[in-house]
Amino acid sequence: MSPWLSFQVLGPLKVSVDGKSLLLRSARQRTILAVLLLTPGRVVSVDALADAVWDGEPPATARNQIAICVSALRKTFRDEAGVDGLIETVLPGYVLHTEGHYVDVVDLYESAAAAGAAAETGDPDAAAARFEDALALWSGPVLDGMDGGALTGAVSRLTELRIDLAEEYAAVQLQQGRYRSVVANLSPVVAEHPLREHARAVLMRAYDRLGRRSEALDCFREGRRILIAELGVEPGPELQELHRKVLEGDGPAPVRTAPPTAVAARPPEAVPRQLPLPPEPFVGREAELELLERLVQPAPGQGGGLPVRIAAVYGAAGVGKSALALHWADRVAERFPDGQIYLDLQDLPGNGGPVTAEAALDRALRALGVPGAAVPAGLQDRAALYRSTLDGKRLLVVLDNAGSLDQIRPLLPGRGPARALFTSRDPLSGIAGAFAAVRVELHVMSPAESLGLLAATIGDHRVAAEPAAAQRLVDLCDHLPLALRIVATRLLSDHQGSLRRMAARMEDRRERLDVLSSGESGVRSGLWLSYRALSVQAARLYRQLSMLDVPDFPAWIGAPVLGVTPGDSEELLDRLAAAQLLETCSVHGGGTRYRFQDLMRLFAQERCLAEDSAQEREQTLDRVLSAMLTVVYAAQEQLYGKGEVAPHVPAYTAEVPGGTVSELVADPIEWFEGEREVLGSLVAQAARGDQAGRAWVLAVGSVSFFETRNHLEDWQRTAECALAGARRVGDIRGAGTMLRSLGTLAIYQRRYEEARERLESALLHLEQTDDIQGRAIVRRNLAVCARFSGDLAGAAGSCEEALVLFRQAGDSSGLSHALGLLAQIEIELGNPERGVELSNQAIEVSYEAGSLRSRTQNLYRLAEALLSAGQSAQAEGVCHDVVGLTRGQGDRLGEAHGLCVLGEAQWRLNEPHKARASLLRGLRAAEEVNDRFLQARITTNLACAEAITGGTGADAPLEWAQQEFRTLNAPVWVRRAGRLREALESHDADSPIEGLVLAELLHGC
Repeated sequence: MSPWLSFQVLGPLKVSVDGKSLLLRSARQRTILAVLLLTPGRVVSVDALADAVWDGEPPATARNQIAICVSALRKTFRDEAGVDGLIETVLPGYVLHTEGHYVDVVDLYESAAAAGAAAETGDPDAAAARFEDALALWSGPVLDGMDGGALTGAVSRLTELRIDLAEEYAAVQLQQGRYRSVVANLSPVVAEHPLREHARAVLMRAYDRLGRRSEALDCFREGRRILIAELGVEPGPELQELHRKVLEGDGPAPVRTAPPTAVAARPPEAVPRQLPLPPEPFVGREAELELLERLVQPAPGQGGGLPVRIAAVYGAAGVGKSALALHWADRVAERFPDGQIYLDLQDLPGNGGPVTAEAALDRALRALGVPGAAVPAGLQDRAALYRSTLDGKRLLVVLDNAGSLDQIRPLLPGRGPARALFTSRDPLSGIAGAFAAVRVELHVMSPAESLGLLAATIGDHRVAAEPAAAQRLVDLCDHLPLALRIVATRLLSDHQGSLRRMAARMEDRRERLDVLSSGESGVRSGLWLSYRALSVQAARLYRQLSMLDVPDFPAWIGAPVLGVTPGDSEELLDRLAAAQLLETCSVHGGGTRYRFQDLMRLFAQERCLAEDSAQEREQTLDRVLSAMLTVVYAAQEQLYGKGEVAPHVPAYTAEVPGGTVSELVADPIEWFEGEREVLGSLVAQAARGDQAGRAWVLAVGSVSFFETRNHLEDWQRTAECALAGARRVGDIRGAGTMLRSLGTLAIYQRRYEEARERLESALLHLEQTDDIQGRAIVRRNLAVCARFSGDLAGAAGSCEEALVLFRQAGDSSGLSHALGLLAQIEIELGNPERGVELSNQAIEVSYEAGSLRSRTQNLYRLAEALLSAGQSAQAEGVCHDVVGLTRGQGDRLGEAHGLCVLGEAQWRLNEPHKARASLLRGLRAAEEVNDRFLQARITTNLACAEAITGGTGADAPLEWAQQEFRTLNAPVWVRRAGRLREALESHDADSPIEGLVLAELLHGC
């Protein structure tokens, strides 16, 4: 019998082998093990481990030292416990496999999920027992005695979960009538966490039901005092209503239990904090700021009229609308504890027009935590979900650079505490007739405010030393804040320079004086001053970047533009930002991105057209596209193996100076997410111009990322754009590849007839080229269409043709995918042994290809083959690997598939309660990615788990699943669900049905 390892983190870190303690003397090894244990079955990057070991300041040798520590851990477990393969290297880091061993965190999540499921089904006794199991796992604070910056977040989440469990357990105890136990167990929690209103409400109910009315009222008064003192807010509706009922003696208030999923180890709801940093310093605008105060409730004890829900700031370009809005929003951010959303609605280059309300709603819903797959397609449905999601939230929405009332109307909150503030060059007078709104018209600054802004930027002493020159400077700037800031920045760069000399320089520029004296082009003169002060390299970078139709860009982008190192690029961009010729914006995980304002971009483009040739401009786009392609395919190769990269791709790529690529793709999915809009804009620009080849290569390189994160609109938009470009220049291969991509998208959306038509058209194109790999992919995808349409023989034939082509192309990754698909088809044809054989071949090939994605998918197919062959125990073990690997890749769709088959294996092993917990988790994941077919499959398995327990609630779910299969044109599954229903209808309802019977019905054709 193999040794049994036990790991405990819910208290001091403890490791034991068959009950005997195993001591890890190295603090670094303990930290690495702790981080891996906090996310069992998920890949942890080397960078995250290094941050934990060195508290955010790793040395240059951190990667090597982490590898040494991991090697030492492996040796310890091999020598002391005889266990090998516990920690596996999986890019970009390591994963801890817990199968066959005990980890208290895994036990915690399973107990929490089971407790939630029991509460959901109305079984308080079972729920209470599982809550007690979960709470009993703690032996002290999480990882007591250890510290480390990277541990803090995970430790906090587990600590928060413990409080959630205590709250939910108390609510269940109320249902059981165990009021004294609630008081005993919940009083310390409320004392330690006095701002948790639901816990306080449960405690008040317990006091009330024990007849201890005065203590219930004291509990409310203490909570109200703390909320006002610490947050400046009154208690919420639940506490207020409960307080009223206790005062009026209406009897015990009904128990409100949180949804069971609240304890199922979910991360806390994200609070959006999207406000960019406001321009500093900010001077004046006191009257306007006072008007905006009407958007917020008066502070406790202060007077004031009723607040309005909407405010509009409008005025000419460069007058400071955004600065005012962001300054005020930053000042009152704490008054909106549910977050702040910021949306820039202006017409960005490459968008083909202003940001649509539909696109803005998509961004806002994602910021509010709505999964991408759950975002509706239509404008009205998105607006309805947006208002529903905002309901009850004290949240501020800032809509910058609005173009029309129609654009912002769907983005305005409904009734409730949420508020909206928008800026626009247009007065949008219709807003007053449609809504109760504060309208703030912004003019140029007063002379006093202009001088104040200049003094606050360069120093009071410099203005006081030359008051006449200072006054002349602000007059020459026409009191426009943007122009004033530009001049002040120039003065800051020369601490010894005089204001008089600066004013004299501006006086000498006759053309500049003409522009600055009046008119809408007043900013150009200020921009010209800053531009003239740049170095030759900085100026060239500024000009060339303006010709890229992208909303923003990363710090390394100057490397391909100028042929410099990434460090030099970032330094040049920082100079441009310091000159206020570019704006900076922070991104998730640190780092900085840069962007143009509209007028700055126009100015830079004017200079580019005047100073650079058409050939130079085209070469710049060529270098940027080549660099982006290099990074895109490096990221794809890291995730999915070399076989995924088509042989023609290297012709379109170019080396990025300075070794930037490996650093950028350390977390390839997150890199892509950050560059998603840029990539789409570059595809559009390339397709419109003379770079149609790079357009479709870039588009197809992004498909795997679009699929993983469910960005289906981006997938379709980039593919259609690249297809149009390829057709325009007569690129048959490019057109065929994009038709193939659109066909794959249609499969992903389960529109099989459309997919087949697209793929057959793609094949006609690609057969005119030497693209063997492309034809192989089309054949494989045609097999998928045939399979889901019920034509298994046709599917097998197409798949065999694909295998031949993949072997000819030398594409190991594609070969692995096709072998796995053929295994699936053989299973459905009733040949499970052949399915097992093919699945193992596919897994071997995926190792050769270095494709983690292929390996994971083929492990899933192996599990299904094992189930069909009656080897349920082996299938369960493989499914645990699938779930762990998909979680590590952030693949929620793959995780849902793994949990579906895991649940099936468990009910086949006569473990219906385990099966139900796995299947409910899988159902939530399938709902997040909006996969209706998978939801129907999981529902079918849930019905089977119910049937083998002797339950009577299986028929209705099966009827729903059968109808879904029928709607999705999945005839094989329609027949399977129908057979299950017939078997259950003819079976004695008072006795359980054997799992073997259900398994045979489920896996026939």
